[in-house]
Amino acid sequence: NVMKATELREKDMTALEAELLEQRKEQFNLRMQQSTGQLARPDQVKRVRREIARIKTVINEKSKAGDKS
Repeated sequence: NVMKATELREKDMTALEAELLEQRKEQFNLRMQQSTGQLARPDQVKRVRREIARIKTVINEKSKAGDKS
């Protein structure tokens, strides 16, 4: 369930930070699976990394604009 940047921009900062935390947990779980050789879909690692970058970008845009909503 990849979110587009436009969908992320509609969320407030609290929701974005919650989403970021969720993606970081997912990334951690994937890394653990990868290290134990149980990772079924290696493309998931890339997807989560990009999702985190997308969320961070939107957070930065909002904080620079001074828009806390």
